[in-house]
Amino acid sequence: MSISSIEQLHVFHARDRKIFTKLVLHFARSPAESLLVMATWFWLEDFGFGDTLSSLMAFNDPIIADLADEAVSCFRCLESPEPPQTLDWIPLTTRFMANPISLQIIYKNRYSAITGIKNFLSTVCSKIFSDILQLVLPPSSRISLPMNIPGFPHPTFGGIFVRPHVMAMDSITPRGLWGWNANCIATENDRTVFLTFSRGFEVSVSEVKYCFTRRFGDGCVEGVFMQEKNEDVKQSLYARLVLDSVATVDKILRGSPKPVKFIVNKKHIWARKYGDKPKKET
Repeated sequence: MSISSIEQLHVFHARDRKIFTKLVLHFARSPAESLLVMATWFWLEDFGFGDTLSSLMAFNDPIIADLADEAVSCFRCLESPEPPQTLDWIPLTTRFMANPISLQIIYKNRYSAITGIKNFLSTVCSKIFSDILQLVLPPSSRISLPMNIPGFPHPTFGGIFVRPHVMAMDSITPRGLWGWNANCIATENDRTVFLTFSRGFEVSVSEVKYCFTRRFGDGCVEGVFMQEKNEDVKQSLYARLVLDSVATVDKILRGSPKPVKFIVNKKHIWARKYGDKPKKET
């Protein structure tokens, strides 16, 4: 793309760029937190919760700052291995959403949210805010490739690749036109659930597929990879279940920090997110 195309993209995102400028310059929020706030707002809109960003510029600075604080509580709740313990509404944001929204609702869609925020960080924020970031980062951070943004890579949302002096953006189109799909950027691990079985009650691949397709729809299971048997392992005690989407992962786990129990042919199957450490009982 030419420089004029980048300028057109900046014009298209003029509102978003003004909001980001307020966050990092007027409110002196850290670049990392400001990027996560913007990515969270993009995801909330894209996921269907409502349209916050289109209303923000009509508000005074204290309200925008309060909305940003609520966005921070959203992505921080996703960082936690524990769901919110009480019904925790996000009152100011809810006023501009199509439906009431709470931290519990966001946490129930935790893996979709994490994947979506990662996507908007990498495909949108890293490109449309690169010149603004150069104004607020120290010189030593601006000359590296990618730019060194303190706070990234983030333990939950990963890294962000921001080029200094961006001259081309052939990987991005205006928001609202790209029609991003979480599956396009979700890795297989993002879409994988770890299953464990009870010793003495052998579960087959076909039983695993039947258990989940009858509940979550035909085609939701892409693969079942059982623990290999050998002379020492007579029964598979665990398996990786690869699903069609991150949304299906959320439907299965329902925001629970503990393994979720399923039953097939009177046999128990315990499911948790692949890569997450099992929660120890106290």
